[in-house]
Amino acid sequence: MSDSNQSDTRSATRSVKHVLSSVRTREGGGFIVHRPFPTNMLMDFDPFLLLDEMGPVDYGPNEALGAPDHPHRGFETVTYVLEGKMQHKDSHGHAGSIGPGDVQWMTAGAGVVHSEMPEDTFRRTGGRMHGFQIWVNLPQRDKMMKPRYQEVPSAGIPVADSADGKVKVKVIAGESLGRQAAIDTRIPITFLDATIQPGGKLFQPMPAAHNAFAFVVSGKGLFGGDQHAATPHQMVIFDNDGDQIEMRVASDATEPMQLLLLAGVPINEPVVRYGPFVMNTEEEIHQAMRDYQSGRMGEIDF
Repeated sequence: MSDSNQSDTRSATRSVKHVLSSVRTREGGGFIVHRPFPTNMLMDFDPFLLLDEMGPVDYGPNEALGAPDHPHRGFETVTYVLEGKMQHKDSHGHAGSIGPGDVQWMTAGAGVVHSEMPEDTFRRTGGRMHGFQIWVNLPQRDKMMKPRYQEVPSAGIPVADSADGKVKVKVIAGESLGRQAAIDTRIPITFLDATIQPGGKLFQPMPAAHNAFAFVVSGKGLFGGDQHAATPHQMVIFDNDGDQIEMRVASDATEPMQLLLLAGVPINEPVVRYGPFVMNTEEEIHQAMRDYQSGRMGEIDF
């Protein structure tokens, strides 16, 4: 348990720059996602390329959908499951499953063909599916690195509690309330899943150079020194005018707020993207397409 969650009076609390609502769209085999970016309003948020909230949706038997075989190059995909169960395979012979609270951090690097589908038993029986996929850009020096996986079960993700018991934080990347994440990132990244009870508040230290945003999963809360309100499926973009982020829930609220807080050092390099390929130049995109079409990224054959 953390000793305290008090604002550092020497720190400047960031203000809120924008609050954006998600766009409801279809992805993969046709499943519904809520997407704050990329959209016509916001293409990316350096170093992040995409945030998709999958569901929540209730599937009947044999109704669940996923994302069949598809390639990736030049970035990382982070899958975080809240409810349901997914199974995955790739062209390097890797396979596994992730369920409630589990995280898969896949660094696609030079290229991988990947499949993300509902786990067999879950597909047969049906149930509620709810989770997130986040795309994190890689700097040019890492875009062609060897692919790697980091799979962390829910029990392996550090959990921190505030001294007053009103804030609980799962520390997926970075650190919060004195707890350090187990996941290794190529650039400094913060990824927190926080639940704040009515009357609770979280002050999260954040270097001014890091771009940061919050995404409300459930409930509603107040953000930044200027206390902007946000509700589910909304993205709160913080200005870079301080080194502390404030998130709170009003004392008269009827339910807690669950949110994701994501932040990272901007890469500040050209971004050229075409579907599942994210590189620095058009020629690198063309090369990625040629490599995939010629089978150089392999195939899933098991």
